[in-house]
Amino acid sequence: MPVQNRDIVVIGLQPWYTPIGSNCKNIALEFSRHNRVLYINAPLDRKTLLTEKQDANLLHHKSLLKNPQDSLVRINDNMWNYYPLTVMESVNWLPSTALFRVFNKLNNRRFAKEIRKAIRQLGFRNIILFNDNDIFRGYHLKELLLPELYIYYSRDYLLAVDYWKKHGQTIEPLHIAKADIGVANSMYLAERLKSYNPNSYYIGQGCELTLFDPRQPFARPADMPPPGKPVIGYVGALTSLRLDITLITEMATRRRDWNFVLVGPEDADFQASALHQLDNVYFPGRKPMAELPAYVANFEVCMNPQLVNDMTIGNYPLKVDEYLAMGKPVLATATPTMELFRDYVYLGTNVDEYIEMAARALVEVPALQAGRRREFALSHTWENSVAGIYAAIQKHEQP
Repeated sequence: MPVQNRDIVVIGLQPWYTPIGSNCKNIALEFSRHNRVLYINAPLDRKTLLTEKQDANLLHHKSLLKNPQDSLVRINDNMWNYYPLTVMESVNWLPSTALFRVFNKLNNRRFAKEIRKAIRQLGFRNIILFNDNDIFRGYHLKELLLPELYIYYSRDYLLAVDYWKKHGQTIEPLHIAKADIGVANSMYLAERLKSYNPNSYYIGQGCELTLFDPRQPFARPADMPPPGKPVIGYVGALTSLRLDITLITEMATRRRDWNFVLVGPEDADFQASALHQLDNVYFPGRKPMAELPAYVANFEVCMNPQLVNDMTIGNYPLKVDEYLAMGKPVLATATPTMELFRDYVYLGTNVDEYIEMAARALVEVPALQAGRRREFALSHTWENSVAGIYAAIQKHEQP
């Protein structure tokens, strides 16, 4: 049974105006089917205020500091979005975590004051406060806002990033421990939460897969290689922190009878890599989300050749669900999270296994597996993921 007729306040790392999809936004929308929801944008910080000159959304937020009448915006019948009218001090540069915590508490007080203004304006009562992975700005909000229930959501291992690691190594475990409930979108992250807070749960991952429908006709994009060789493809950001450049390069070098199409924006390491010297590797570049299914539809095999490191080991691979929704065979690197997909994808750990898996995938009969793969991917809905949150809430609130 869903939690119903409650007032839920959502904070997180991504403001509502984030142009790309977001777990937090999708969860908030699902909450709003049965509850009133207040989605709080990330507040501006001093550095952004002084330096940002281009982003229209940030400039709009900045303008509201002087002209605040449009700071609360209705999203749907049950949901509102609030632009905090305060500025946070940029203090992550402080070398001492003890000193950082002093100023972080000041920031939290400013943030809480703004949230209380929106809560009063909407007449929210006995709130559930849902924090999407905001380690620092949400650290004191349980004490400052006194929610009926405080939920900490982990969807990435942020401490793998230097910015968060610097003070987060000390602060995040304490933050997780004081939450009423911890929830995570991967088994790996859920186990990590449990090590600090026993009231922690795996809730799975929701996906928006409407675009990835193999029943639709998709023309072959003009910037793909001509038909003839099988295509092994990837869609998503091409970043050396997450993807194994060496593995991809070795595959493409050893199997010149295959074409490799890597769709997405490249970081500096990819731009400088030997992949650009290989005539069987194609870089169509960044594409709008609506165009990605056409590329996937024209791949014989899809892949997610990620590195296994602190940043990736606990990540839920949304792109794998997108590939599977199209019924495609998928090569992926074995991780604890990928164990969930073991019956539906080819899992490997090195280039030899990737090449062997790709060869097997190219000779399989796709129609025998496509429907099964799509059915599995489509089971990963936001309704099911939020149902896991509701189950954790109801367990916590049982007398």
